[in-house]
Amino acid sequence: MKVNKIHHVAIICSNYEKSKNFYVNILGCEIKKETYRAERKSYKLDLLVGGEYQLELFSFPESPLRLSYPEALGLRHLAFEVEDIDQAIEELGIDNIFVEPIRVDEITGKRFTFFCDPDDLPLELYEKPR
Repeated sequence: MKVNKIHHVAIICSNYEKSKNFYVNILGCEIKKETYRAERKSYKLDLLVGGEYQLELFSFPESPLRLSYPEALGLRHLAFEVEDIDQAIEELGIDNIFVEPIRVDEITGKRFTFFCDPDDLPLELYEKPR
């Protein structure tokens, strides 16, 4: 088998409207399709990142909590590439989103940092290689 690319990343949120606002209005993801599935009392929001990559945002009633920190076992975090990390941090600050201090990748020498979505899912900003 040969995998071509990552098709999408799925995220389950606790508050659909809050998470939708975060991913669309704060991070700037583009809505591709929004579906309400009445039989499941669930929303599914297909979002585009950079016009190509897809996030799927789900809401389910009473989803269990999951411990999720950058160093926990399992999926570590979701990383977004940005042109200017300082500008991105400044924009997140306008929305009162806490961002960790910038780190430097010891292998690539590129700058990166972490912040969280409304459900404390760890997200990373990684400065675009120049």
